Amino acid sequence: MTDPIADYLTRIRNAVAAKHKIVEIPASNLKKEITKILHNKGYILSYKFVDDKVQGVIKIALKYHPKTKVPAIKNLTRISKPGLRKYSGKDELPRVLNGLGIAILSTSQGVITEKEAKRLEVGGEVLCYVY
Repeated sequence: MTDPIADYLTRIRNAVAAKHKIVEIPASNLKKEITKILHNKGYILSYKFVDDKVQGVIKIALKYHPKTKVPAIKNLTRISKPGLRKYSGKDELPRVLNGLGIAILSTSQGVITEKEAKRLEVGGEVLCYVY
């Protein structure tokens, strides 16, 4: 697999499209940090890290509106790809949907959203957009 982050986003995107309640994804430290951000920002209901003595698994409970069953995640877009990395300096951090969505960045301070990067005045690699 050349791009595990794209695989992670695609698994979530496919599970949302199929209206699944839970999706299982092979774990890595970067994926765990992205999962924590998605949970803190309210895009997923809950998550659990399962250690199976090999790689581990992330179990994510997807979030839907209780009556209309509309998913909380409308779109997940991979920005920086292995063939073309996208970096943003502290002065040109992206805004997703005029501030309604989030951009997840990998910085020297760890994996954070663009709002936190703006507050900390750091730039980094733009991993994905979520809204």
